[in-house]
Amino acid sequence: MPCKNSRKSYDSNGYYHVYNRGVEKRLIFQDKQDYAVFRSYLRTYLTEKDEISLNLSLSRLGLNPRERDRILKEIQLNNFYGEITLIAYCLMPNHFHFLIHQNSAESMDKFMNSLCTRYTMFFNKKYDRVGPLYQGVYKAVSVLSEEQLLYLTNYIHRNPYNPSLRLQGLALEAWTRWTSQPSSYPEYLGLRQTEWVRPEIILNFFSKTNPRLSYQAFVEQDEDISIIQKIILD
Repeated sequence: MPCKNSRKSYDSNGYYHVYNRGVEKRLIFQDKQDYAVFRSYLRTYLTEKDEISLNLSLSRLGLNPRERDRILKEIQLNNFYGEITLIAYCLMPNHFHFLIHQNSAESMDKFMNSLCTRYTMFFNKKYDRVGPLYQGVYKAVSVLSEEQLLYLTNYIHRNPYNPSLRLQGLALEAWTRWTSQPSSYPEYLGLRQTEWVRPEIILNFFSKTNPRLSYQAFVEQDEDISIIQKIILD
């Protein structure tokens, strides 16, 4: 029987909750560098590639072989700008969550395969290990309503702050945790601007002038996951 939420085909112009965890629930992020590298891959894949500048750089006189190889790899690297929109994300020690919109039916699958394969290669080389890093193929489930869309971002951004979470002995503190646990919540609070994260899709539903009707108030109220029970991590 197929794993729940492990889909093989996806719809164009669809919204999806995408998530995966480490094999045997192992840590997939062990230090700040791991988080930074994963986020740098997101930036590379989701930011428009400036091929003109890259080709000009490649034609520079006196370019050393190492820099030339780096530029060539960047030119050849897959890019999903305009195909994939990352609306919200959270990186946890042993799993991650994305809220993604894809334009074409195959974009998300190609994006996730590129991202997960590349990060596994980095992780295995750094920690001198072999084999799969994740617990099978990534999971993706369709978001079917605006209500689900809003409450899913609530769930994603609250992930680090759930006092009931215990990840291999790591207790996650309450609301101060967002300053160190990588997520898109700072973009939603206006504390950071990131080109490859699109919070405005959600923020347009909330007041920018009334604190009681703000997105922050929505997230920091008591969590109700009944609306999204079928589209969250098992």
